[in-house]
Amino acid sequence: MKRLNYLDTLKIVLTLLVVFHHAAEPYYPDSAWPYKPSNADEMMPWIWHFLSVNAAFFMGLFFLIAGYFVPRSYDKQGFKVFVQKKLIRLGIPVVIVTAFLTLVTGQLEVGHLWYVETLLVFCLLYALVRQIFLPNKANHDLSFAVLLVLALVMGIGGHLIRQVSPQDHWIWVLGILHIEPAHFLQYVMMFATGVLAYRFQWLEKMRNGIGAAALSVGVALAIGNYLRDGGAWNDFVYRWFGIYESLLCVFLSFGLLWLFRKFINRANAFQSWCAQQAYGAYIVHLFVLLAVQHATDGLLLPGIVKFFLIATIASILSFLLTYLLRLIPGVKNV
Repeated sequence: MKRLNYLDTLKIVLTLLVVFHHAAEPYYPDSAWPYKPSNADEMMPWIWHFLSVNAAFFMGLFFLIAGYFVPRSYDKQGFKVFVQKKLIRLGIPVVIVTAFLTLVTGQLEVGHLWYVETLLVFCLLYALVRQIFLPNKANHDLSFAVLLVLALVMGIGGHLIRQVSPQDHWIWVLGILHIEPAHFLQYVMMFATGVLAYRFQWLEKMRNGIGAAALSVGVALAIGNYLRDGGAWNDFVYRWFGIYESLLCVFLSFGLLWLFRKFINRANAFQSWCAQQAYGAYIVHLFVLLAVQHATDGLLLPGIVKFFLIATIASILSFLLTYLLRLIPGVKNV
């Protein structure tokens, strides 16, 4: 089938955003990132705006894109091959990284591969459902109302969950699945939305008016979150952040999908190379980033400059390391 270059490019951008997000965490005082700069002057308390906007949508968009490709993969491969390939491509990295982090920390730790672990569970559940139900071939147009209802259901559910499990509270389910309940409903619904988007061809048929409106609302909500700095607006957003965040997630995600499909739907040799390394770069970036952060700890630079420098170096090295790892026989299968 035709290569969807705009989704490749968007995944590359999201992968880089994950690296920059984690590169920024040490400079926020309340972050739990394992590295902290020794120079207290590098701390940037305001960086929470960047972290908050990212956390509101980027992993949800990852799940949507992943969900979009699952039905096509299952239709092509069937139950047995689909499950086998997901266990190899998703399961092996989870096992290796979890074993390493658990050995280093002395406690069960899956780290940033919680996303890969959760995606594996979603894929296996999808395969089981497909054993029972045939896919719906009905045609439903994507409208602004559909996006609004999706966001409100997600937001109200997320708001209620946060009353008992606040954001950044992580739990183990059955001792094997590490989740953050505050965002978990978002991930489930965005993955399911990706599946529906493939069946109903929402991404291909999204009208320019819907896409532009979604992008406008998403960007406005992101800016609104950046403008929080005490006062009535900050109190309002904080109180209803589960709903606010869900609106931002749905509209910005679909807005970006439309923007990339409309204006960045092309490929070249460099883009194709980056697309091939993006998944591996996500897996290895944690270790690369920590190495770069410790190696540059004594470098005296303003915090914002050092953050961008570290994030850029770690991004380049993560993609290059992935390329080298994929030269090892068998690694490409993963």
